[in-house]
Amino acid sequence: MLRIRLAQPADVPVIATMIRELATYEHATLEAKADDAALSAALFGEHPHVFCHVGELDGRIEAMALWFLSFSTWLGNSGLYLEDLYVREPVRGHGLGGALMRELARICVEQGYSRFEWSVLDWNAPTIAFYRSIGAVSMDEWTRFRLSEDALVTFASS
Repeated sequence: MLRIRLAQPADVPVIATMIRELATYEHATLEAKADDAALSAALFGEHPHVFCHVGELDGRIEAMALWFLSFSTWLGNSGLYLEDLYVREPVRGHGLGGALMRELARICVEQGYSRFEWSVLDWNAPTIAFYRSIGAVSMDEWTRFRLSEDALVTFASS
């Protein structure tokens, strides 16, 4: 039986494990540094700023969608930004990814959010095909930039 639900504090260890599994899949194992304490604080601390839904198959957590709110100055309202969607390899194709995406889309509609956005690696053809199959369109004219680690510290102190 497939079930989508909001993550609970007891789910943090499995969420952390799936984040590491996703990092391995994306060839970025060394970049996945978040530990259980950091995830607990972000998801369930005094001021949560990230949210997570999990997908269960026969009572076992097999997928997760970690997201946060964004804001469009042009539209003047919030959107939902999907940071990570992950379905464990043995259960891919069982509908968990689609069910998680549908739940987040439902939240957007219910809350009046104007956008549901995410990024995907350009080499991840199966995932890109899945996103296109649900009606998502790529924003190819936009290039994502990032400041992090030493570059962030250097620029902040300049």
